[in-house]
Amino acid sequence: MTDLDPNTVERGQSTTFIDVHCHCLPGLDDGPPDVPAALTLCRALATDRIATVVATPHQLGRYDGRYDARTIRDAVAQLNDLLAEAGIPLDVLPGADIRIDERIEDLVRSDVILTVADGGRYLLLELPHEVFIDPEMLLASLAESGFSSVITHPERHAFLAENPEYVRRWVAHRPCLQITAGSFLGGFGRRAEDGAWAFLREPLPLVVATDAHDTAGRAPCMSEAYQLLRRHVGRDEADILCVENPRRLVAGEPLVSLSAE
Repeated sequence: MTDLDPNTVERGQSTTFIDVHCHCLPGLDDGPPDVPAALTLCRALATDRIATVVATPHQLGRYDGRYDARTIRDAVAQLNDLLAEAGIPLDVLPGADIRIDERIEDLVRSDVILTVADGGRYLLLELPHEVFIDPEMLLASLAESGFSSVITHPERHAFLAENPEYVRRWVAHRPCLQITAGSFLGGFGRRAEDGAWAFLREPLPLVVATDAHDTAGRAPCMSEAYQLLRRHVGRDEADILCVENPRRLVAGEPLVSLSAE
């Protein structure tokens, strides 16, 4: 396992988090429908010890053409102003949860879709839920162009949850797997829970994020997932998953892998 920089990792009950996948912008997608609901979600994120969140409204797929990168940046700026007025200690950064599409590279370069934290390196990529479409060719093309892919919630995709070893085919392109915090806690069913733990054994970088949408069925639970991971895989591994790799994603830095089993 790669050593962590002790200056960037807080441990124990005082740990704070960066959440790299969250639907917290009001009225854009299937997250909060309005400003009061968005502020309620943001209060819950702050209570969950999240200090920074990347707002990741859906782009492409059924949201194709709904809003572009500029619209998301403007919504993030407005939400940050509202958070400051409300005294909610949370910093919001722009991003997107992007349905896989052969146009992605061109759309990034034309400033239609967003990278993580608008940093120009990492892209959150969502697979279709209904069927499995192997993204390997897209991962290879993006890697050749200097982009790093982050496959969102593979443990919640039926095929990958039941065949977690499949991701080994993508190792040459070095994508990251983003596991949902709630999956470790059983919030998406037994198959997703088993898949979340199984992916920890695969040879790809991993990151945990909330994918929160509201404060009911899709509420943030990063702190609880972090404590569970500490108990089951160890403190250093939990820090990589929940603290260090989220920080590196936002900073555009190379990610840390867990130690080999």
